[in-house]
Parts: sequence; structure tokens; C-alpha cells
Amino acid sequence: MAIQIILNFILAFIWLFLSGSYTLNNLLLGFILGIGLVYLFNKVLPGKFYLIKVYKIIKLVVVFFIELIKANIDVLKIVLQPTLKNQPGFFIYDTDLKTDWQIVLLSNLITLTPGTVVLGISDDRTKIYIHSIDFSTKEEEVEGIKSSLEKVVREVGEG
Repeated sequence: MAIQIILNFILAFIWLFLSGSYTLNNLLLGFILGIGLVYLFNKVLPGKFYLIKVYKIIKLVVVFFIELIKANIDVLKIVLQPTLKNQPGFFIYDTDLKTDWQIVLLSNLITLTPGTVVLGISDDRTKIYIHSIDFSTKEEEVEGIKSSLEKVVREVGEG
């Protein structure tokens, strides 16, 4: 992936120098043409086409921000209640992620969302111990994490 990005920038600067017009628009045009050339030569270059990985990373950031906004709204509802009716609790989340960096990324994303804190990870890296500020049902919590955050973390890891 890094080779493809570097090659794309080199092609963009070659275009800039060959065209003789040193403007930002011309550099952007060279970058876009470089994307096309890198895509055409993707079979000979190592790794998958890098824009796919960039798209997946952007998707991860967008999904995280959506989850962050939803979690902030949920915590705000709890805080603004006249009497506290939330039920905090601990639960064990079984993850299907295999690599350490994916498990750490998922754990950090869970901790960064208000209302949840990762307390630890099992030695075999299959379970994440989580505390939730409002623990209605384990199935809802697990399904929420699995269908959003873990799904996009897995996609980024697959390349």
C-alpha cells in the first residue's frame, strides 16, 4: 500500500513538472491521473489497490463518529432524568478479531464512546471485559458492538 501511495505522489509531481504549470489544480490533476495509472498497474504492484484501504479507514471513522454521537445522546438522556433509572453492569464480549492491533483498536473505540469502558482482555484474546453505564440486555450491547465497530475494524484489517 505504501509503495502505491508513494508512486502516486511521484507520478503527480512528474505530471506537475512535465506540464510546466505549478498550480494546486494541476497537482491535483496529476494525482488523479496517477490514481488511474496505479490502478491500471495494480496487478504488478504489491498489495491491493490502496484507495480501497483508504475508503475502509474513512468508513471506520464515520461509523465511529456515528456511534459516538449516539452514545453521547444515550448518556445525556441518563444524566437529564430526574431519577437515575440506569442499570450499570459488566459483561464479557466475545470477539472474532484475530490480530492484536484489531483487538486494541476495537477496545479503544469502545472505551472512547461514552458510557462504556473496556476493563481488560483475556489472555487468549477472545474475550473483552466491558463495563456499561446502562446495561439493559447483553444481547443488545453485543449486537451493537458486533454490527458496527467490530465489523468495520475487521474490514480495515482485511485490506
